[in-house]
Amino acid sequence: MKSSASLLLSQKQSLVLTPQLIESIRLLQLAHTELRQFVEQEVEKNPLLELTTNDSEADDDFSSVLGEDPPRGERENGAEPSERLREEKSTRDTPASGSGEDVNPEAFVANPETLHEHVARQIALTAFNSQERMIAGALANHLVDTGYLPVDLLELAGILNVPLSVVERVLAALQLFDPPGLFGRTVRECLEIQLRQQDRFDPAMATLVANLQMVADRDFKALQQLCGVDEEDLLDMLHELRALDPKPGHRFQSGGPESIQPEVWVQPSREGGWNVELDPNTLPKVLINESYFVEVSRLTAQNPKDQAFLNECMENANWLVRSLDQRAKTIIKVAAEIVHQQDAFLRHGVTHLRPLNLRTVADAINMHESTVSRVTSNKYISTPRGVFELKYFFTVAIGSCEGGDAHSAEAVRHQIKAMIAAEDAVLSDEEIAVRLRENGIDLARRTVMKYREAMNIPSSVQRRREKRGWP
Repeated sequence: MKSSASLLLSQKQSLVLTPQLIESIRLLQLAHTELRQFVEQEVEKNPLLELTTNDSEADDDFSSVLGEDPPRGERENGAEPSERLREEKSTRDTPASGSGEDVNPEAFVANPETLHEHVARQIALTAFNSQERMIAGALANHLVDTGYLPVDLLELAGILNVPLSVVERVLAALQLFDPPGLFGRTVRECLEIQLRQQDRFDPAMATLVANLQMVADRDFKALQQLCGVDEEDLLDMLHELRALDPKPGHRFQSGGPESIQPEVWVQPSREGGWNVELDPNTLPKVLINESYFVEVSRLTAQNPKDQAFLNECMENANWLVRSLDQRAKTIIKVAAEIVHQQDAFLRHGVTHLRPLNLRTVADAINMHESTVSRVTSNKYISTPRGVFELKYFFTVAIGSCEGGDAHSAEAVRHQIKAMIAAEDAVLSDEEIAVRLRENGIDLARRTVMKYREAMNIPSSVQRRREKRGWP
């Protein structure tokens, strides 16, 4: 057997993720508050960048502000340019950037979820009407990092110009959110919420929670008498009490309460469609001071080190302006397609929310599915139906009994909740499934139970006991 050597040529295509490309992908995911913080940091490091405000004399048109033919300005300068450059010089690595449109960014780890992001996501998934959703957002804005709600409900109702009973009803729904104990106004109420969700808030436990100071003082004999239990029962109750979380909000990344500010606004157009626009208040307006670049270039022409840094600053500035421009265009492109897909929801409400997934939107606008996922995270859209996270509009499909159009899971959950709210005789999960099938929705009893429990709705047995006034 002969052995021989041969030379084979092969071609291989690969994508190299540069630091700037990774940053461009990350910008898509940032909420507007995080984006502004990032831009402010870049402006501090780069003497060629200027961050304008809404009352600036600069042109507020999106294209001019975000990088297409940026205006030139004059920068105040209190030091020699070369000296100033040395003071502001950064060690940031800046290889050439590229387009991140077809890059799968799922390999990059997302930032930990904050308490307010966690709550906002649950609000978006709850079947509130527009008034209730507005109240829920206002209550969430007062939530502190511990998970408590230090707010006077009567005062808040006056500010919002809504009945106190409606505020109390919305708060009761929020107090069913995960993790248990959120939206308690005191330690006592926080613990009570957790015990109720465990079905352990009986009269003896209620008495124990009402006398937490005695627990702290270890006055166990008096507690036994007040609760009407023996020593063994009291020890069990104390063990349950200590297993609760008195500060349920602390398990999340720290972050102060921020009001939800939509980045996209949708309004009916005169032609019968929808106008989809970005809110200019959520867009950092960054300008490149080219006149300052020219001025300093003349002074640093004989200093290669300073000139290299100046060129680096210009490259970084151009990258940031291009990235902000691309981010804005991508958000509006994705939002416009979502509005197109969910036209019936915007016109008629949640029962007309259609099944939708990321791939459908991505294919329609010729974009990578993971890019759509990044764009729709932590960004909100204001519609005539209320304010929603963009991810709200993506919901799984539930089959139709007769092979017709599928139904969205969110719309089906809304129907289940409406059936239970309107019931005279308590409906079992099987009876709800039968009624859904009569409406053309093919849903098993077990799935009805899963959806009901996810909405924190008691079982038919519990609801029947409540109607009869039984404990």
